[in-house]
Amino acid sequence: MIGYNETIDEFLAQHATDVEEAIRKAAEGEIMPRFRQLAAHEIDQKAGPHDLVTDADRLAEKYLTGVLGALLSGSVVVGEEAVHANPASYDALQGDAPVWIVDPVDGTRQFVHGDPGFCTLVALAQHGVLLASWTYAPARDQLATAIRGKGAHLDGERLHSGAPEPGRDLHIATSHPDYTTDDQKRALLGLWTDGVDPRPCGSAGLEYLAIARGELDATAFSWEAAWDHAAGILLVEEAGGAHLTHTGEPFRITGGNALPFTAARDAATARRVAALLAEN
Repeated sequence: MIGYNETIDEFLAQHATDVEEAIRKAAEGEIMPRFRQLAAHEIDQKAGPHDLVTDADRLAEKYLTGVLGALLSGSVVVGEEAVHANPASYDALQGDAPVWIVDPVDGTRQFVHGDPGFCTLVALAQHGVLLASWTYAPARDQLATAIRGKGAHLDGERLHSGAPEPGRDLHIATSHPDYTTDDQKRALLGLWTDGVDPRPCGSAGLEYLAIARGELDATAFSWEAAWDHAAGILLVEEAGGAHLTHTGEPFRITGGNALPFTAARDAATARRVAALLAEN
């Protein structure tokens, strides 16, 4: 637990591995035992048929909320499922306390269908500034981490996003059509042009990891829920990438962003994608 005079930097230096251990335990205890083993009564809908939640989501978030809150005294947790139950709890992102931002199963749709393309996302922020993040894909046993100013790593190896190869099409993961309104679809039409190869996204967290690894050039997303983006945004930043809304401002985890927005392997690509998004 953080001491009275301990800074967040000191906390992370001493306890980042404790956070990693908590995430692995949540996956081991609550997520993976249910992977490809879900019963019908363990799956529910939230806003509609494409917005699913499972017992794995709820129980993993409950576990992480208890452990992370105790690990950093005075911190609060903003978790996807807790905010669904109490939307006012999202306001903690605007407060002074350190905030753990948790998505227990990012890619619930994939998880429900037995696809290994899901992950657990945890980020630590304060005053709207992302300080650290963890992206854990338990079915692949991959852990990506980022600490502000100290780089991004995947299983201990430094990540460098690099830049797209000149002259080839940009590969961009976009908001899945099942999750976009008609207005959002129109806003994303700017990507359907020469020199761009868009496709629907999977787990947002894993798409950010693909950018940080230099395997994907950019994303274009039309929603701003902090639990989907916080961990990945910092991972991309620390790997050398950038993010912009379609009006040219950096994405803010506290909300109020002009949407859609992009995260990309480098600043030049982010500007190019943002300009395409601004055309509609």
